[in-house]
Amino acid sequence: MTILLVEDSRFLRVASERALLKAGYQVVCASDGESALLKARERVPNLILLDMMLPKLDGLGVLRALKHDPRTANIPVIVLTGLGQQNELKLKKEGAAAFFTKSDALLADDSDTLLRVVESVLGKQEAEGPLAEVSVPTK
Repeated sequence: MTILLVEDSRFLRVASERALLKAGYQVVCASDGESALLKARERVPNLILLDMMLPKLDGLGVLRALKHDPRTANIPVIVLTGLGQQNELKLKKEGAAAFFTKSDALLADDSDTLLRVVESVLGKQEAEGPLAEVSVPTK
């Protein structure tokens, strides 16, 4: 399974990529919104982890573009944000499958929480076909 990891923070991107690789996933990385869209269309990953605060095109713009493109519309997107849960409903309305609040816990627990969210979303996708909205509790 291939995951597109879109994160502009090199530190968080490398840490998350290592955890995903260790868990057996293939990982493609992008550090800005424009390259994220290009890579999503080229590779058509099984899942996208999408930061909201990105250069060139912000995460919300990327999410909207993904969901309006027939080639990428069915790829589940887990939104990674430090902005808190006030945006959760808006992001789900835009097509996010799950919402994950970035914090120090993301790295402190060796990304176990992030992996649980990824596995939950991928498991739901396999069990039910195209993803419906899911809410995955975070720490």
